Amino acid sequence: MQGRTNEAIIWYMYHSGFAVKTSNHLLIFDYYLDRPGSRASANASILQEMHNRDVIVFASHGHADHFTPTILEWENRNQRIKYVLSHDIELGKGRQEVTIVYPGHKYQVSGVEIEVLESTDMGVAFLVSCDDLRIFHAGDLNWWRWKGEPDEENSSMAENYKKQIDLLKGKQIDIAFIPVDPRLEEYYSLGLVYFMQAVGAEMVFPMHFGMNYSVFQRLKNDISSAYLKHIVEIAPSNWQFTFKRHSCSKGDTL
Repeated sequence: MQGRTNEAIIWYMYHSGFAVKTSNHLLIFDYYLDRPGSRASANASILQEMHNRDVIVFASHGHADHFTPTILEWENRNQRIKYVLSHDIELGKGRQEVTIVYPGHKYQVSGVEIEVLESTDMGVAFLVSCDDLRIFHAGDLNWWRWKGEPDEENSSMAENYKKQIDLLKGKQIDIAFIPVDPRLEEYYSLGLVYFMQAVGAEMVFPMHFGMNYSVFQRLKNDISSAYLKHIVEIAPSNWQFTFKRHSCSKGDTL
């Protein structure tokens, strides 16, 4: 892929973990080891891809399902690795290869532009411009509407989520990673639907569903067909995808 633009390879690495290989960079988002051997094939592929590339590892916040200290050991594999960590992550602060980021700010790391949004839970979300591609990873920025929460809190959550997503309007996003947490029950897709309505992206990966792959069948039943054509179905045997502008392959949309 060296020298090519508008193309990427994407690996699903469990839960909210993804890797994106562009023409000149490898971007890794919210990697964590759920347990030894989980997503073994995908994770092994990423370790191989690290060699002789500019690598940027992102962690949206310090929750154990989005961050593991293991990532800080990867610099032993590649001296060109950089880390972009949310401000709430203490580990790594003060290290030369680590950039600590805050909502509302923009950063340049290894020639990559990073715009940081505020999460509605903890930490941040990332809008990354890299090799003629624009990639959005929401972290835990989501419309977290929980049953039993007071109406005031649910209204505040909706307002805060929309405020952050609206910052993306007009950005022409190529690849997006958006939470669809089944624990929210009938509200699981609120955040995804609003993102598609307000912003959209050429290729959208649902995330934060753990092992509950049935969420994709629910999306087929619940989401407008206009949105489904952009949403990529992930399965235990289907974790590597190819993006080309205006098309995607090796991984069907819904």
